[in-house]
Amino acid sequence: MVDGLDQQTASIYAPIQTLLDQVDQKLTNLTQTDAPYLGPLLDYVLAKGGKRIRPAVTLLAAGFHGGNPENPVIMASAVELLHLATLIHDDTVDNSDLRRGKATVTNLWGPHVAVLFGDYVFATAATFVCDTGNVRVIRRFSETIMDLASGELVEYFNAFDAQQARDVYHDRIYRKTASLFCTAAETGAVLGGAPEDDVQTLRDYAYKIGMAYQMVDDLLDIRGDADALGKPVGNDLLQGVMTLPTIMLMERYPDDNPIQELFKGREPAGVYRPGGRDVPDSGDGRVTRTLEMINNSTIVDDCYSVIREYCDGARLALESLPDCESRRSLMVLADYIWERSH
Repeated sequence: MVDGLDQQTASIYAPIQTLLDQVDQKLTNLTQTDAPYLGPLLDYVLAKGGKRIRPAVTLLAAGFHGGNPENPVIMASAVELLHLATLIHDDTVDNSDLRRGKATVTNLWGPHVAVLFGDYVFATAATFVCDTGNVRVIRRFSETIMDLASGELVEYFNAFDAQQARDVYHDRIYRKTASLFCTAAETGAVLGGAPEDDVQTLRDYAYKIGMAYQMVDDLLDIRGDADALGKPVGNDLLQGVMTLPTIMLMERYPDDNPIQELFKGREPAGVYRPGGRDVPDSGDGRVTRTLEMINNSTIVDDCYSVIREYCDGARLALESLPDCESRRSLMVLADYIWERSH
């Protein structure tokens, strides 16, 4: 089930709703397992819903040339499973209690089960991809798993480093977020029979909306509402993760900001400790001061400008593609990501 979209943005899914229903059915079928311990885990994760944006990108990218939708549906299901597996592992690494306002797998079943279950979902996604029989798609999927894992490592080894440069940030969010958007579009286009120029154009579009999507999330972590986010505001700072707003704050006030003090005494480069890393107290006034400094400056507007540039670039990329329902839906998706930032 697709949730979280208003009536206007639901038009994104209109051309592919029947195919998305098939994706949901394929995912639901996974819960019919003989292993009694897997059923409740799968039921819980799949019942949490979500916007299904990544599988929608796969199906829309496949829709430009009217090919057989069977393999795109399989790939869209794999893309969603890969996304879910990544969330399970991310929550375990971050020791997160909540995801979308609900308890995480780690919270309910513990980290050992969460890691193994995440591996199971990764492997299940891989079997779906193999069912497409397309070697290019299989390779791209494998490379994406490498990107996602390396992105987590980049984040870990740069935690509590207040001097993190923008290029490190951009590389990290490509690996952790935009890479899966790119794969969703590229594989959908390939399986939909698109010519190579169109494949690359759709990949470029997906890169831009993927980067914008993560930047919006990072901005919402600064400006959002805790109930709406399903996690504490400023949670990235509590985890020692620098994002675009906090990097801009460091650039603007290198010697007069609370981030340096907040991170003081913590490993800036992912040093292994058997007992794990400490995390600052969520009541630390330095987090509040950091948020106030950002919100009382032009930094938020500057972040909006960067996000708009990516969304505008995504729309521009689509102009070289044939006018059809898929293109119109992808245009609306870029609009939705921009509007989500406000």
